[in-house]
Amino acid sequence: MSHLNAGSVRAKRDGAGRGRSFTDPSRGVWARAARLAAPVPPHDRSMESFVIEGGQPLAGTIAVSGSKNAALPILAVSVMTDRPCRFRNIPLLRDVQTQVKILNTLGVETHWQGRTIETRIADDYNSTAPYELVKQMRAGICVLGPLLARRGEAVVSLPGGCVIGERPIDLHLRGLEALGAEIRIEGGYVHAKAPKGGLRGAELYLGGKFGSSVLATDNVMCAAVLAKGTTIIECAACEPEVVDLADCLNHMGARIEGAGSPRITIRGVKSLKAADWAVIPDRIETATFLVAGAITRSPITVTGGRPDHLMAVLDVLRQLGVGVTRKGQAMTVVPCDRPKACEATTLPYPAFPTDVQSQMMALMSIATGTSVLTERIYPDRFMAAAELKRMGANINVGNGQAIVHGVERLTGAEVMASDLRASAALVVAALAAKGTTRISRVYHIDRGYEKIEERLRKLGARITRVDETGGDAATAAAVGAGM
Repeated sequence: MSHLNAGSVRAKRDGAGRGRSFTDPSRGVWARAARLAAPVPPHDRSMESFVIEGGQPLAGTIAVSGSKNAALPILAVSVMTDRPCRFRNIPLLRDVQTQVKILNTLGVETHWQGRTIETRIADDYNSTAPYELVKQMRAGICVLGPLLARRGEAVVSLPGGCVIGERPIDLHLRGLEALGAEIRIEGGYVHAKAPKGGLRGAELYLGGKFGSSVLATDNVMCAAVLAKGTTIIECAACEPEVVDLADCLNHMGARIEGAGSPRITIRGVKSLKAADWAVIPDRIETATFLVAGAITRSPITVTGGRPDHLMAVLDVLRQLGVGVTRKGQAMTVVPCDRPKACEATTLPYPAFPTDVQSQMMALMSIATGTSVLTERIYPDRFMAAAELKRMGANINVGNGQAIVHGVERLTGAEVMASDLRASAALVVAALAAKGTTRISRVYHIDRGYEKIEERLRKLGARITRVDETGGDAATAAAVGAGM
């Protein structure tokens, strides 16, 4: 991902005025850096796999990256101010790169250096987030609220991302309509327009079939920040990523109260100041590494996380017989010889997170007894089960539940990643399995875990990224998470 470490993109209108392209690298310091960001040779990441020799004990310390799910909506607030912004602790991930490209199409210049992204508005001619970018990840929809608030209109493609069941955006649209927006869906795009005089504050209920929605809360909260009057969101999502976005907006001059609770109050302001913000650590990555230590019976230490964001995960690990000692932001796994069965149910924060369900299923698959995982957020999100069964797991899925009958040990096999978190589950399972596991389609994991194979190797894991097309495996690994 070297192109991301010093990556910078400058966007301008093309001749037709419908898109943006990289400017001549000779124009200005930001444009010169585009030489590093744009012309990386294309690489077919869909043909990359991980080859993992399991059964190796892990040891040492692994640091947590910044939260992807916090970074994506926070980057989107760039369009809400005409002042330059600086965002720190940004993870080097494919989804973040996609978000940067979306911002470029919207007239935002970006300069990416290490884990810091600086942004500034070059123009506001285009308010369309195109299908070819938004289809790559569901979080692309998070530009909808900021665009509508600042520019009075937004045209955003219906989102893509992992295939883990139906995930409609009706809550986003309902919330924005409550603020006075005119919404229509046409040609696969959401067309949103503020009424004459701008958006207006309102009291609204944002609960849905499966509870609150993080991205819907983000979108409505952003829109309400620049609306006239006061907005009250009932049944708001309480996740730490929502709190981080609210804190960032308040840092920019917004007036938001109650973030982290089901009731958020936003008093509209006329404009926002510049941002200089560091995103929170990734709680899902933290949990994944803790599970990796537990499943390999290894006392690894995970640093830079937030234990207070992981209370439900730590409780499930405790029920499984896995201890975690805490010292500041460092957490060390106290492994057991073999986990014991337990039950866990995914629910909105602060309950057990759906994004850790697949990884915990892998750990439960080697527990003594029968565990039950109930999925209340995305009932179809058991994509990892079939592939874990190829490794010897005994899992029955139905009616939103996975019944996991523990086996003594998993065995290596050829498996295929189907989504981001399922791919993480396969990696941790392969670390503990007897023999060699080959995981194909690992581009899914690159969406949410920065150079995971390199970081696990530092702990002693035997994991290699290979290019199934017969190309240079070292080059494939170097391109890794960025392309």
